[in-house]
Amino acid sequence: GAGPLPPGQVSDVVLHAVAELCAELRQLVIRYCPQVTDAGLVAVGSWIVVVIGSIVLHELAHGWAALWEGDTTPRDLGHMTGNPMVHMGGFSLVLFLVLGIAFGAMPVNPARFRHGNKGRMLVAAAGPAMNLALFLVASVALGLVMRFAPESGFTNNLVRFLFTAGMLNLLLCCFNMLPMPPLDGWRILEGCSWKVQALSRHPNAPIASLMVLMLIFMSGAFSWFWNMAAAGTLLVGGMVSGQMG
Repeated sequence: GAGPLPPGQVSDVVLHAVAELCAELRQLVIRYCPQVTDAGLVAVGSWIVVVIGSIVLHELAHGWAALWEGDTTPRDLGHMTGNPMVHMGGFSLVLFLVLGIAFGAMPVNPARFRHGNKGRMLVAAAGPAMNLALFLVASVALGLVMRFAPESGFTNNLVRFLFTAGMLNLLLCCFNMLPMPPLDGWRILEGCSWKVQALSRHPNAPIASLMVLMLIFMSGAFSWFWNMAAAGTLLVGGMVSGQMG
């Protein structure tokens, strides 16, 4: 029988299949939801690509930092890959499809970090740092497009995508820096104090974190994060485009 396809050809086949699937989904949406505009499709598509892509890169950043610290756990367990299923898992992807939110995980072993607690802090900070870098790239690109690209349907769609990428990555960066388990802000604090590490092992820690998360969403605090992320993206993009400052 035929042997396995080379990696490059596999990528081409996957991309072709994804393109065909997207085209079929677009036709289904147009057929059964004719009120949905192309702008709406671009917004949904941007959200899907940005959320999944940003989470994958966020987790890979943790993995790269862990490898640099001497911990080969991410590679040993097969997590140094761009496959969203590996980083997010089925439950997270279903949650994303239902609620539009998702999460990922990168297995690491802090006991193998060559710089001990400093390594713990570095590995934890790598994820939010990746999101911050993606925010800056997307926001600067947004400003350049607004400044130099001619007005067209493609330009408008590109602006929507870049704004979504900038906003969501700044939101992910800020949210993940909250000092509560299992977010990265808490992992950074673990590198500062063994007492914080002890709190992480408390049996009620997951329940306490869940309660705080519910409070954040129910109190409207998450809306504040959302608005600040949008404002930050528009500020950087506006400054680059010359429309501000």
